[in-house]
Amino acid sequence: MSTERSEHHDPVQTTGDRAARRAVTVFPVLVLLAGALGLLLPGSFSGWSEAVPYLLGVVMFCMGVTMTPEDFRGVARRPWAVALGLVAHYVIMPGLGWAIAHLLQLSPQLAAGVILVGCAPSGTASNVVTYLARGDVALSVSVATVSTVLAPLITPPLTLLLAGEYLPVDAGSMVTDILKTVLLPVVAGILVRLVASRWVTRALPALPWLSALTIAVIVAVVVAGSAAAIKSAALLVFVAVVLHNGLGLALGYGAGKVGRLGEAGSRAMAFEVGMQNSGLAASLATAHFSPLAALPAAVFSVWHNISGALAAAWLSRRGRGH
Repeated sequence: MSTERSEHHDPVQTTGDRAARRAVTVFPVLVLLAGALGLLLPGSFSGWSEAVPYLLGVVMFCMGVTMTPEDFRGVARRPWAVALGLVAHYVIMPGLGWAIAHLLQLSPQLAAGVILVGCAPSGTASNVVTYLARGDVALSVSVATVSTVLAPLITPPLTLLLAGEYLPVDAGSMVTDILKTVLLPVVAGILVRLVASRWVTRALPALPWLSALTIAVIVAVVVAGSAAAIKSAALLVFVAVVLHNGLGLALGYGAGKVGRLGEAGSRAMAFEVGMQNSGLAASLATAHFSPLAALPAAVFSVWHNISGALAAAWLSRRGRGH
């Protein structure tokens, strides 16, 4: 989901921005309800796990449709800042996932799931939350774009390196899955935006809601698949997720400060590092490990949107970053 990229917007684009802000605010509630539904009525989602990659493809297609050539030009204009964001994202979160798995002595399935969340690209709502926090939205969009495009090359080998001690990791198969469920839908969305921009612009207000509802369904399916194990593991997984996300936000902000990106840039870095594409992590965990390994991603889907919204509200009250 994308938000404002310049100071001037047409009325339709502005309407899309308002829809995105509303969707990211309501999103945690939708995901909480979906998780509760999956936990209380797991039988209702029996056999749905095979649909998760396709559902994720819908989310990534929506992300691609919201991208513009300006997003990619922004990478070329600020290569240092984007490179710093990319390195911070793919070093801090995977490293934290590995450290937290050891610190909490998680079971192999849960440890692999936490690490996989850390190895995922930036979250689909990170740039909207950056906007709400009055951060550098252009930088946020650029880092999210590059981290998503490079995910097939980075996520599988990182997962193999860090999670291979817990479970067998088929990195080659994971590359194929990410290409099919992330990169191809994103590219398809970009192409649709280029050839049918007038129609796409009119549909922009609906896209954040479509993404939010689709991710909610993914969470319901993942939770239903591991409903029996949640009662015994829920508290431990919640602690792991809160630590992972909270430290990611703090260290991402710190990386921006160390890199002298300014207050607005540091705010963008906080959300680009601390918010993950947990839908992708859930899909990969379900396909390559087990429904239990997907549990950290499901909890992360709920928590990082709640913490992101709260952090954005707090930062916005501190005044606009300079």
